[in-house]
Amino acid sequence: MSPSIFRVKQDLFIILRDLGLLIPVVGLMAIISLVIPLTFGESYALAPLAITAAVSFALGAALYLPLRKVAGDTQLKHGLIIAAFGWLLVAALGAIPFTLTAIMADPSASSETLQYFRNPASAFFESISGYTGTGLTMAARADLLPKTLQWWRSFIEWIGGMGVIVLMLAILAGPRPGAASHSLYYAEARSERIHPSINSTLRTMWWIFFLYTFIAVISLWGAGMPMWESINHAMTAISTGGFSVTANSIASYDSVAIELVLMPIMMLGAISFAVHYEMMRGNGRILWRDFQTRWFILLTVIGIAALTLENLGVIGGFQSLRESAFQMVSSITCTGFQTADVAAWTPTGKLLLATAMFIGGAAGSTAGGIKVMRMLILMKGVQWRFRKIVSPRQAIVPFRLGTSIVDESKVGQRLEDASLITFLWFVFLGVGIIVLLHVVPPEYTLSDVVFEVASAQGNVGLSVGITHPTMSLAGKLILCFNMWIGRLEIIPVLMLVRALFFGVQ
Repeated sequence: MSPSIFRVKQDLFIILRDLGLLIPVVGLMAIISLVIPLTFGESYALAPLAITAAVSFALGAALYLPLRKVAGDTQLKHGLIIAAFGWLLVAALGAIPFTLTAIMADPSASSETLQYFRNPASAFFESISGYTGTGLTMAARADLLPKTLQWWRSFIEWIGGMGVIVLMLAILAGPRPGAASHSLYYAEARSERIHPSINSTLRTMWWIFFLYTFIAVISLWGAGMPMWESINHAMTAISTGGFSVTANSIASYDSVAIELVLMPIMMLGAISFAVHYEMMRGNGRILWRDFQTRWFILLTVIGIAALTLENLGVIGGFQSLRESAFQMVSSITCTGFQTADVAAWTPTGKLLLATAMFIGGAAGSTAGGIKVMRMLILMKGVQWRFRKIVSPRQAIVPFRLGTSIVDESKVGQRLEDASLITFLWFVFLGVGIIVLLHVVPPEYTLSDVVFEVASAQGNVGLSVGITHPTMSLAGKLILCFNMWIGRLEIIPVLMLVRALFFGVQ
């Protein structure tokens, strides 16, 4: 056997072994979820969850057990491919409860909304939208779904907000070598460190996430939302996912109190876990002192002001401020809750929301988009370059990000990384727009299509009505693709494509 063939086999063994560790996460989620049909008397939903658990554990064991002693250490190149392919596998397994519940449901409990999930494409769309924290949905009336599927949608968004690989690493923190944990952690578009150890960082992140979820549940309940709906909306708000269990998202409540509670919850979900950790240590000033968080807050305020002014002529008065504030926060945090008919807004209003979805929240949070930090690096890079041009050749021009100065030897890498992700983001946004333009009904304009694709790729979930259970298969697949690459920030997906054609090198 030639060395090149041996390397190929070793790479494949590593990838398959770690996929075998990742896949059972869905099975564990399904087992935990069995309490919901037992509580609400939805016995027909027990088998779909049990089958999901059985398939997940069996497939995981089939991949992991034969390779656990022969596969080598996970490197970053493996981690990127595991993340890209693993998220597709997890979404496919997560679709099983949707399809099987639709098939096995009692006729008295079945609705037209539930029956749409008999279509595997619709079930997969719902699953990948949940795991990526997007919130675009095939459920025309989420309030008519069984409680089990309402929970499953919220649960997969809650887990997906943190990341399925992050959960896997938290569960298997002991057996994973440090370098392997770092490779997988970074591959899932995460790089923040609260502590020097990845394992300690994971424990702290989950503790913060649990705490904020609990606070969100109590706050929404106190604002007048029923407990079941408070639990579900708390999970999808703090994870900046946006799935709802009502007929018309948050607009169903028409409650200023609920909207005022949800906006800070969404904002918290879009702020870095490292900042939350500092806040919990008593450093409340970090919200303004942290360069990225300060700009995130400023951009949100500017966006609200601009959108309110744009909507004044259409909506008018207090209602303009109310709808604009909520939808801007929902957009820039990439949550996707809706309180307004965005489809009826002006093209400029839609463009403002699309811009917010493109920017997204802070790096190290659960939000999507290119992240505020990358936008700031690009802006500072332009400023820095002009200063270099007008300065004497031997002059040292510092590259400042807030109060910190980036070493000149690393400036090029920071600018290159931010520019690459931003460029690729626009490339695949264009691909999605071109494909979707050819498959949507003619009444949807270019601004509508741009908005919908930006919402999918930014993992936001706001919709102008294009996303619907009766949309074409091509439309569903292209939006699934945009959600997938948006959540993984493109590079892992390109690594997977490269590996399929040229191998893992």
